[in-house]
Parts: sequence; C-alpha cells; structure tokens
Amino acid sequence: MIYEFKGFKPVVHETAFIHPQAAVTGNVIIGANVYVGPGAAIRGDWGGIVIKDGCNVQENCTIHMFPGVTVYLQEAAHIGHGAIIHGANIGRNVLVGMNAVIMDNVLIEDECIIGALCFIKANTQIPKRSLVVGNPGKIIKQVSDEMIAWKTKGTQLYQSLPADCHAQLLPCKPLRTVPEDRPSQEILFQTWNNLKGK
Repeated sequence: MIYEFKGFKPVVHETAFIHPQAAVTGNVIIGANVYVGPGAAIRGDWGGIVIKDGCNVQENCTIHMFPGVTVYLQEAAHIGHGAIIHGANIGRNVLVGMNAVIMDNVLIEDECIIGALCFIKANTQIPKRSLVVGNPGKIIKQVSDEMIAWKTKGTQLYQSLPADCHAQLLPCKPLRTVPEDRPSQEILFQTWNNLKGK
C-alpha cells in the first residue's frame, strides 16, 4: 500500500514494483526498476527516503529514520530479507545481508558487502569495497572483483523482477492438487545461468 502523510505522497517510477503487501509512506522517492517485496516498511514520516534506480528492498525490510534525516540507497543497492536501515546512507552496488541492522548516520561506501545478521553501530563509516561481518560489525577484508561480480549478477535478477511482477504476478486461489502440466522452474535456472555467464 502507498500512503500519503502530512502532504507528502510517495513518488514511484512506473517501472518500479511495490508489492501490495508492502507499506510505503510519505516522503519517499523510488527510482526505476526498483523491487520492494511484501512486508517491507518504507516509512518517510519523520524524514525522507530516496531509493535510486535498480535497488531492491526485500521481504520484511524496514527503512526509517530520526526526525529531519534523509536515508539514501544509491543505485543497485541490494537490501536482503529482513534487514533494517535506520537513518543510514547505503552506497552504490552495496549488498546488505539478511537481517542486518544498519544504524543512524552510518555511511556505507560503494561496493561493500555487509554480512547477514551484522550490526553496524551509529556514526560508523565503512570504506569502499569492505566486507563487514559480526555484531558489532568489523571489516575483515576487501571485497574482491569476483565477489562484487557475484553480487552484481544477483542484483541483476532483482532488477528484472519488477517487469516480471507487473506482467505475471496475479492474485489467485490455491490449487488442491498438483497438475500434470505444471510449468517447470527450468526457466529460472536458465535466467540465473545466463546472468552468471555475462
């Protein structure tokens, strides 16, 4: 659902896909080919949120802030299932792992990988191409070319997902038995393999 708040209506590019079970509120700007999954809460009530082209905000993520703060997700930022971004800025082509928590006034520079369940405390700056894990988060090494290529391929899948959802995601009633002519998932594997080969 999309909600106006105190005169602010979210701005959503026509190519973005916001799942009907996500909540996008107030002062939010969402760019092209962005995917927002069910259960995500993107709440621009006390400040602003800018989600640039090609980002994805997966299921059950929360993006929020203290009053007067604007949160930025730069191009191709990839926010994994259940992550929380609170008043932070996420750089271009960053991966934030599942259930990670990124706190206020954090700056994560471009092409970092933040591990699943990682906690980044307030006022932390993470330099470009850092691999961060743990609670509290610690830089353990630099992100290699191979690692960022893997991340980029995964994000490309999510960048193609909004168009697929606009075209093919439909509410339905469940079947009670598996039909003999049920489609194969092979096409999904082909898509992944094609991306890996680029």
